[in-house]
Amino acid sequence: MCGLTGYVSVPGAPATEERHLDAMTATLVHRGPDSGGRFVDEGVGIGFRRLSIIDLAGGDQPIYNEDGSVVLACNGEIFNYRELRAELVAKGHTFRTECDVEVLVHLYEEEGTGFLDRINGQFAFAIYDRRRRRLFLARDHAGILPMYYARTPTAFVFGSEIKAVLEHPAVERAVDLTGLDQVLTFPGLVSPRTMFRGVRSLENGHYLTVEDGVVRDVTYWDLDFPVEGEEPPARSEGSYVEELRALLDQSVARRLRADVPVGYYLSGGLDSSLIAALVHAQRPAARPHSFSISFGQAGIDESGYQRLMARQVSSVHHETEFDPADAEAELSRMVRHAECPVKETYNTCSLALSASARRSGTRVILTGEGADELFGGYLGYRFDRAGNRAANRAGDLETQLEDEVRRQLWGDPGIFYERDYHAWREAKLDLFSDELADAHADFDTLAAPLVDPERLRGRSPLHQRSYLDFKLRLSDHLLSDHGDRMALANSIEARYPFLDIDVVRFAARLPARFKVTEKTEKYVLKEVAKGLVPDEIVRREKFGFRAPGSPELLRRNAEWVQDMLSPARIKRQGYFNPAVVERLAEQYRRPGYEVHPHLGDDLLLVVLTFGLLLDLFDLPDHA
Repeated sequence: MCGLTGYVSVPGAPATEERHLDAMTATLVHRGPDSGGRFVDEGVGIGFRRLSIIDLAGGDQPIYNEDGSVVLACNGEIFNYRELRAELVAKGHTFRTECDVEVLVHLYEEEGTGFLDRINGQFAFAIYDRRRRRLFLARDHAGILPMYYARTPTAFVFGSEIKAVLEHPAVERAVDLTGLDQVLTFPGLVSPRTMFRGVRSLENGHYLTVEDGVVRDVTYWDLDFPVEGEEPPARSEGSYVEELRALLDQSVARRLRADVPVGYYLSGGLDSSLIAALVHAQRPAARPHSFSISFGQAGIDESGYQRLMARQVSSVHHETEFDPADAEAELSRMVRHAECPVKETYNTCSLALSASARRSGTRVILTGEGADELFGGYLGYRFDRAGNRAANRAGDLETQLEDEVRRQLWGDPGIFYERDYHAWREAKLDLFSDELADAHADFDTLAAPLVDPERLRGRSPLHQRSYLDFKLRLSDHLLSDHGDRMALANSIEARYPFLDIDVVRFAARLPARFKVTEKTEKYVLKEVAKGLVPDEIVRREKFGFRAPGSPELLRRNAEWVQDMLSPARIKRQGYFNPAVVERLAEQYRRPGYEVHPHLGDDLLLVVLTFGLLLDLFDLPDHA
């Protein structure tokens, strides 16, 4: 994967100087340390940094079509490029490289913006059509790779990371308060919001065009579960297991295509273990490198299962021991790359994993994200499987107010996701400064829908949760600040076999009863894993990855942590209530105190990492 950035000047506005394009591109060197390129035309600039994975010698970008009228900069991989390339060659197209992404310029020549559902990949790209003077940006179906943009009075600015967008002189630096409210409310940010006012994130399954000064944002794909009562004809359990095994084999084979070494992460859970087993089944003589994190704390350490799987597949295993001191040391660097505050420190573990991969010479990593969201892996799915979520609800005022919030968010008061949001809204107000609490209605993330309610209406409760997890947890949190950013910080490309579009489509039509049974989550996936993964791992209860939180950081008494949370600094910044932050800090410092891994949010870590964000990106205090 790589990094791209650029701009299109507003007609009649002063043109952006080329030195600004160079400065924007320079912020992305970690995403593409191997080479750089640029395209500059009248009022248009595109900068690119390359991480060489396929066609190491000949795949530099930007890439052009035969007559140079179509310009491409692509961050990502097109996994079905061989099939598409053969088709395009048969139609008379000439290819200049062996690089997978070159198919995009020729598909655009053939079909304009209509080819996106024909490609199987993870991508965020920019195509500039010089004849039409049209910019075309797209983000992949699942949102594996990011694309950010800002509309200013003088230019439309875009980039793979927000730091590149901010480097354009027309983009202001200011906090998006709704983005902050999202981080406090949901698993993380939700596109199109970011933490930066005026900077937007292109949503997964969307493309955007800029032409004649007009910006169009179009949905080309969305996860779509069948309405209850309209499911496909019933099939046997065995046929579903067989089909999923074949699809995963195909997905892994596609993601092993590279001209550099490919390895994988091992968490000790089912998903990453199954990926490792499928790699081993396809390449039994190979000894790829595997990478894991271990902890000195027995309650969160999974190293025994990780080592068990590494032995099973004969990988060259690398284990990184991690403790609160490591989390503290990497916290600032993590926030710089994540470009948002976080509720958990596990992104620092992800940084350590990608650093370990880089040291080994491995440049591509397969990882297991997506399985929980698509096949029912979280605790909430068992709750949904147990029965009617709306049963036994009181009819009091609090219930009515919560129903109204759910109706606003999901279009259905019967949908429960994660928490009671009305009560949480009231709790958040205590954390905000008095001024922000008084103005909360102006930036309340609960005041407008976050997803398309039509994708929820009439679906089973399990599929409703799966859709919400896909949109609110996976795309912009697990795949972005946790996945893409922490891997590319060390110039590592992460690939996700469970998010192959063919696997996603299979999961969308798989009946809910094969995902979660009365006693077993991810049932069909466990059936696939039998005989491939040790029984001890297949039978394990879901064990969410955890890392040391802010209580452990506070008890280390690091001076900079104390300073970041000091009442004077919190008051000066103006976003949070100093007295409440101090009260939380006193509570978190108590020996033995822990934030509950499933029922609680590490609010103090949000405050701490938000403070780092303000400093790292030179964001203003709230006046």
